Amino acid sequence: MTTSAHQPQVVKSDEQWRAELSPEEYAVLRQAGTERPYTGEYVDTKTVGTYSCRACGAELFRSETKFDSHCGWPSFYEPSAQDNVVLRDDTQYGMLRTEVLCGSCHSHLGHVFADAPQTPTGDRYCINSVSIRLDEA
Repeated sequence: MTTSAHQPQVVKSDEQWRAELSPEEYAVLRQAGTERPYTGEYVDTKTVGTYSCRACGAELFRSETKFDSHCGWPSFYEPSAQDNVVLRDDTQYGMLRTEVLCGSCHSHLGHVFADAPQTPTGDRYCINSVSIRLDEA
């Protein structure tokens, strides 16, 4: 289900990513890890602003699209622009999911699920807090 075949605009060596990111950020952003539910700093945040990629700073989501999904991670119903994220099939752990990557650096952000009928799009972008940074309006 990859929605974009474009190459990342931000390309760094593994050593550069390790030097720039904390161990937790590296594990999630570059190794497709997942933070524990209900532990991320943005799970319950209502602050108005823009969410950007913690690895490269590219804009990803806007606070107007954030909603309470009660899944344990910050949830958004759409990215700020479709090109800001890349979607790709994830078949790890014996299930089919859709992984969400930063459109600029292809860092792992989380997964998207079509299980949010309460939203305008029906989608729930379930994003790790450690993958994003809130820039307050």
